[in-house]
Amino acid sequence: MSTMAFSVKRSLLVLVSTIFIGINLGITPIYGAAQKPSTESQSPLLGAAWYPEQWPESRWNADLDLMQKAHMHVVRVAEFAWTALEPQEDKYDFDWLERAINLAGQHGIYVIIGTPTAAPPVWMATKYPDILVTEATGKQYTGSTRNHYNWNSDRYRGFVREMDEGLSKRFGHNPYVIGWQIDNEYSKQSFDPATQAQFHAWLEHRYGTIDKLNQAWTTAYNNQTYSSFNEVPLVNGTGDNNPGLWLDSKRFISESLRGYQKVQIEAVRKYAQPSQKITTNMMGWYDLYDHYTVGQDLDIIGWDNPQVHGSFDPIKNGAPHDLMRGIKGQNYWVMETTAGPRGGGDASVQLDKGAMRAAIWADIGHGADLISYWQWRDALNGGEANHGAIVDVDGEPDPIYTEYSQIGREFEKAGWAIKGTSPRASVAILHSYPSRWDINWQKMNPAYDAITYLMSYYTPLHELGYTIDIVPPDRDLSKYKLVIAPGLEVLTQSEADNLTNYVKRGGHLVFGQRSAMKDGSNSRWQQRQPGPLTPLLGARVEQYTALDNPVAISGEWGEAKGELFAEQLTPQTSDVEVLMRYHAPRSWLDGQAAAVTRKVSDGWLTYVGAWLDDAGTKRSVQWMLTQSGLKPDVFPTPEGVEVYRRVAKDHDVFIVENDSHQAQTITLPTAMLDALTDQMIHSIKLPIYGVTVLVEAKHTSPTM
Repeated sequence: MSTMAFSVKRSLLVLVSTIFIGINLGITPIYGAAQKPSTESQSPLLGAAWYPEQWPESRWNADLDLMQKAHMHVVRVAEFAWTALEPQEDKYDFDWLERAINLAGQHGIYVIIGTPTAAPPVWMATKYPDILVTEATGKQYTGSTRNHYNWNSDRYRGFVREMDEGLSKRFGHNPYVIGWQIDNEYSKQSFDPATQAQFHAWLEHRYGTIDKLNQAWTTAYNNQTYSSFNEVPLVNGTGDNNPGLWLDSKRFISESLRGYQKVQIEAVRKYAQPSQKITTNMMGWYDLYDHYTVGQDLDIIGWDNPQVHGSFDPIKNGAPHDLMRGIKGQNYWVMETTAGPRGGGDASVQLDKGAMRAAIWADIGHGADLISYWQWRDALNGGEANHGAIVDVDGEPDPIYTEYSQIGREFEKAGWAIKGTSPRASVAILHSYPSRWDINWQKMNPAYDAITYLMSYYTPLHELGYTIDIVPPDRDLSKYKLVIAPGLEVLTQSEADNLTNYVKRGGHLVFGQRSAMKDGSNSRWQQRQPGPLTPLLGARVEQYTALDNPVAISGEWGEAKGELFAEQLTPQTSDVEVLMRYHAPRSWLDGQAAAVTRKVSDGWLTYVGAWLDDAGTKRSVQWMLTQSGLKPDVFPTPEGVEVYRRVAKDHDVFIVENDSHQAQTITLPTAMLDALTDQMIHSIKLPIYGVTVLVEAKHTSPTM
């Protein structure tokens, strides 16, 4: 694209954005009441969770005026408002919600409706106690008044369907409603007798006969053999039972939650127009259920990303963003974020001034298209009454309001460039919930943590300038030149076939330790690790051990230490190259291979049997990247300066922010447009927590 063509396109996009800004300044929208206003002119969107039912209606206009002045574009409403919507059984009142939604729209603010199903009314729980969760002990839950419902209850699903269909019929064509959030932070599984019976039916459908279940789980061990499906307990944890039971319990929990969510999706979609997107709010690394299972039916992934620990760590915070983006392989929404303090929790340290802005722009860099703050106004009572907000209990803005307003202005200013872009990666890290669950169930070293191990590879990849996708092992991997699989302990045959095809077609697959130990039933593969890929690797894990102390390792990647856990590798074919060896006198590991690699067809398969120290891991990652022919996605910057790239067909966007403890100057590789100042620049001077948004046109032949 020529510079002139790019400039013309930018001018047109800015004009469209200006029209949207006009709406936010109080100009009457030009669409009719029956028309759906488009949010295409504004990306990304900035908003907050707003609870009009908690405050007098006379206050609503003042709230929305403040939101409008803060350049906010969206509010989430109603996710805890069931009693206000249905004060008595079959007595509905949606009028107040319609007034709130329409008033927001008149202020140029769009609405995401939260289905109120995370908190059933007290009248319902009192009259129908079977809708409540039963704990694994058999005791009915009597704790909090939210997330205490039983999503497996047919009765509760019936109430949920009626509520959602009613809301959808009323608001499914409201021009101000752009989306729906299903429920809120799924977090409690029930173990009541009816749910146990559903589990038994699920097992019978999966295995057909109890003999096949016994065979898959190797129940002859410890005399755990079952005579009927009705004898198998649903569990959520370990104890003295069977890893196959643990994994299938988790699968049932995930699939039954998906079923509950589908009830709501179908109820909403019955009347809602397709342009209204359906999401929920997941919770990052949280692992009660398999997010790939539950996420597949949503239009867009949403998740909650509070910042409540007093400091912003761009790497630690960035990985779950990439995890969420990887669920559907597309951009996502952040349904809740906050700068602290956090009410009801122990972590209550507020971010530094300016850090929330940097954190939110980092979210955009990872692929977020919507950011919503929790919450708009402090509540007067409740478990989170002490939680920070944008507006305090007196209705006056908190200090964060000014910073949030700046973000809103910047979203509008740079929206023309960000619209239609997304991160693009040539490197992926494989992640699976069965593997994470299994490692955490049987750590083999109490200090072993599956997420920490994944982060040991994620961190150097990020530091070296690469965009990273975190995806499951059944995903099409053909677009990646390098795929790293740390701790992929549970591997099905179909997943093994997928990885084999990836390598044979030219990809570079790197297994970390504990890979392919278990099959889809969470039983040991009858081959040594890496199970069905052992012939492809031309080597195997001879034995493994936990480590009380680090062991020395050296070779292609220099001198390093192995920590926590070690696998002894044995080459079985002459074309396997040993990359690193252990040095541990008197140990079985001494002189044995710690890392090997093999050329396979057009690709490479590497196995790293040691958890290397940070320096050693970084050198190993540098070798992997070089071996895969990869170059960084972003330009080099001083330490502590982060760069995120989002890609469109005709331009790249680079979000640059200074998370170091001093001002920084960054020299750019070429002149770029600063989307926040409209200036072409060759270098940037950023204060602490400073942010800029750069646009680089792609040089292609102009079209006529």
